[in-house]
Amino acid sequence: MEQILEPRMVRGYAIIAKGDKITEVGDNVFSVPSQSGNGNYLVSLIEEKWSCTCPDHKSRQVVCKHIHAVRFWLALNGKLEEESDLPVCKWCGSKAVIRYGKEANKQVFKCKDCDRKFVIDEGFRKMHYEPKIITISLDLYFKGTSLRKISDHLKQFYGLNVHFSTLYRWIGKYVELIGKYADSLIPQLSGNWNVDEMKLRCKGDWVWLWNVMDKETRFLLASTISEKREVEDARNAFQKAKNMAKSKPITVTTDGLQSYQDAFNKEFFTLRNPRTEHIRSAGIRASRRNNNVVERLNGTVRERNKVMRGLKSEDTPIAKGFQIYYNFVKPHQSLNGETPAQKAGISVGPDRNRWLTLIQNAKKTNTNH
Repeated sequence: MEQILEPRMVRGYAIIAKGDKITEVGDNVFSVPSQSGNGNYLVSLIEEKWSCTCPDHKSRQVVCKHIHAVRFWLALNGKLEEESDLPVCKWCGSKAVIRYGKEANKQVFKCKDCDRKFVIDEGFRKMHYEPKIITISLDLYFKGTSLRKISDHLKQFYGLNVHFSTLYRWIGKYVELIGKYADSLIPQLSGNWNVDEMKLRCKGDWVWLWNVMDKETRFLLASTISEKREVEDARNAFQKAKNMAKSKPITVTTDGLQSYQDAFNKEFFTLRNPRTEHIRSAGIRASRRNNNVVERLNGTVRERNKVMRGLKSEDTPIAKGFQIYYNFVKPHQSLNGETPAQKAGISVGPDRNRWLTLIQNAKKTNTNH
């Protein structure tokens, strides 16, 4: 099992928390009081390598609690150099880490303090290919590139022979991982929902895709697939939207389909205030006028479905994957370049390689639970 917080780091925190005075006695040389009360230990940083005069460091050559305490003290006083893009050592917490080649297409790191090697998991453990290749594949697919074209792209530009079936397995794996994380987040919504359904091909037959979207943020609350357009199918879409929003809507705008009316009554109708208003648009023109936000989404889905040549199954991860892409990855012109998640007050991390950020966040969340 990986060590998330090394015991010596905890004891280093304790030295700072206790209020023991650390003083800088020379150029990158620091005096740290002994916790036993027997004088001080000297901690020094020479050519990016830390050392300490305490017995723990001398005998074991580890990053001791006094070194950790100095690092924390420097950080608190704003004297620590800017963080690099290199990780800290997962074994001892040291920042004296260097890149040490690759094994099985994964970056290997080596700690100069404890002399141990490691790789970063972050959701990619036991994967044969590095995170960059996997996240590029996810991004290209949900941008509308076919699996076979992605396979050809990886071969031409990276010299990798990745079968299209492997790419599909990556999609299933990471959509499931990110989906659990995304569903745990709470968006700040306008409360005005737009709902619509559209026909898609699935294994040669027609199925229905139901989309529920928050009007102001463009946040896609639910995207479900069913064989029919019955009350229970509409109700299922409403239920998933409520679970994502974590609250009742103010208004729900739909077309004139009777299933919406019956499903709305079962899910939202109440005699108590505040009540949710059902704006039911009868007729094609009225429906398009009131539901144009979600109609534009349907157009995007239709373009994507042409590339896929229809769905392979009703329980496909593609619908959930597109919802993730639409909410967290794709910037929207109508939102001034923000994603719906950002518009809804959800910040998942840096804009660069959002797929990687989502996978890392999802992995951490799953590990913590």
